[in-house]
Amino acid sequence: MTATHGEYDVEVSIIETTGLGDRSYLVSHDGGAVVIDPQRDIDRVLDLAGERDVRITHVLETHIHNDYVTGGLELSRVTGAEYVVPVGDDVGYERRAVADGDTITAGGLRLRVLHTPGHTHNHVSYALHDPDGAVVGVFTGGSMLHGTTGRTDLLGSEHTAKLTHAQYHSVRRLAAELPDDTAVYPTHGFGSFCSATPASGDSSTIAEQRRNNPALTLDEQSYVEELIAGLSAYPAYYAHMGVINTQGPDPVDLSLPRPVDPDELRRRIEAGEWVVDLRNRRAFAAGHLGGTLGFELSDSFVTYLGWLYSWGSPLTIIGDDVAQIAEARRELVRIGIDDVSGAAVGDIQALAAGGPLRSYRVADFRDLAAQIGTRHLAILDVRQSGEYDDGHLPGAVNIPLHELSRRIDEVPGGEVWVHCASGYRSSIAASIIDQPDRTVVLVDDAFEHAEELGLIGP
Repeated sequence: MTATHGEYDVEVSIIETTGLGDRSYLVSHDGGAVVIDPQRDIDRVLDLAGERDVRITHVLETHIHNDYVTGGLELSRVTGAEYVVPVGDDVGYERRAVADGDTITAGGLRLRVLHTPGHTHNHVSYALHDPDGAVVGVFTGGSMLHGTTGRTDLLGSEHTAKLTHAQYHSVRRLAAELPDDTAVYPTHGFGSFCSATPASGDSSTIAEQRRNNPALTLDEQSYVEELIAGLSAYPAYYAHMGVINTQGPDPVDLSLPRPVDPDELRRRIEAGEWVVDLRNRRAFAAGHLGGTLGFELSDSFVTYLGWLYSWGSPLTIIGDDVAQIAEARRELVRIGIDDVSGAAVGDIQALAAGGPLRSYRVADFRDLAAQIGTRHLAILDVRQSGEYDDGHLPGAVNIPLHELSRRIDEVPGGEVWVHCASGYRSSIAASIIDQPDRTVVLVDDAFEHAEELGLIGP
C-alpha cells in the first residue's frame, strides 16, 4: 500500500505485519528514504527500497516497542543510515537522541519531532513537511491511532493514570497543531494489543480523528476513565520486548531450524518440551501426536504462541512443509523467539513412527445446541473475561486462554466442549486439555452463530 502527497513527490509505502497488527513505513523522495518503526525481519524493507530504487539514510523509532523486536538497529547498521530514537531512553547502543522540536532532514524530506507521551513516557511523533513547510503527514506510533489511542498500561500499573492523562493531551496537541488534511500514519492499531480499543479503517486524517477519536470527542476525565476501564489483558511476551529493544537486539536469523526425526521428536515430547504443531486446526484435531500443542499458523499464531510460551524453553515445530516452517520462523523472530531447536515436516502418521495418533471431535454451535439438555457435558469458554461478561452460554465456565495452563485443574471433568469467538483460541485450548482421560470437543465456529441460535443467556 502506498500514498503520495499532491505536488510534493513523496511516497509513503506501508509494510504490514498483520500477525502483530502493526505497520512500518518507507518514506521516499528523490532517491532517498526514511524508515519508521521497522520490524525485525528487515529483508522486507530492503527489498522494498530496492523496488523503489532509493537509499535509506535514516531509521526512526517513535518509541521503545513493547509488542515486537525492532529491526531499526540492524537496518541502520546494514545500510549505514542514521538511527533516530527518542531522548530519555537509556539504550545500549549508539543513536541520535531526538527531542521535541528537533528536525530530521533527509535529502528533500523533513520531519519534525513532537513529544507525544502516553503510550510510553518518551514517545514521539514525526510530522512530515513538504518543501514549503506545510505538513502533509504525521507518523504517530502508539499515540493517535485510527479511531482510538495506544494503551497506557504497558510500563506498569503505577504509571497508567499519569500516562493516560498524557495520552489525552498528546492527541489533542496533534489535532491542534496539524492541518485537518494531514494523513495519520500510526504504527499500532490494526489488531495490535498495543491499541487501547480496536482501531477503525486503513487510512485517516486529522479531520476524521476530530470526529471519531475518543481523546478528541470526550472530556479528559471521561476519556481517562473509559480507557482504563476498557484495558484488557495483553500478551505475556510483552514483558521481554522492551528489555530487548533497550539493550539492542541481536542480528536476525531466518535460517531453517535443523530437522528432527520421529525418534527425537518423541523423546522431546516425552521430556515435556514445547512441541508445536502448525497445521490447520481441523487437521490437528483429526490426528496429532499426543503431548503436542496445536497452534495453527495464521494471523493469530505468533500473538498467542508468544503469550502462552514458557520464555526460553526448548521449542520444536511441526509443519506440513518447509515453507510453513520458514513462515513460522519469521513470525517467531519478530517477538524474539530465536532458539527454535528443531523442526519436523511431512505426513503426521509418518512422524508418529507407526505409533497411535490422538484425535478429538470438531463441531459447531448448532451441534452444541442439539446436545444441551440431552446429556451431561461441560462448556468451556476461553475468551477474555470482558468478552464473557458481554454475553455467554448459560453454565459455561470461563477460563481465558492465557490463564488455562495454570488453571487446568478448574476444567470440568467428563466431556468438555471448548469455544471462543472464532475457533482459533479454542483450538489451542483443546490441544492443551486433550489427555487420555478426557473427552474434548472443539467448537470451531463464530460466536455470532451461538447468538443467532438463541444460546446466549444468564
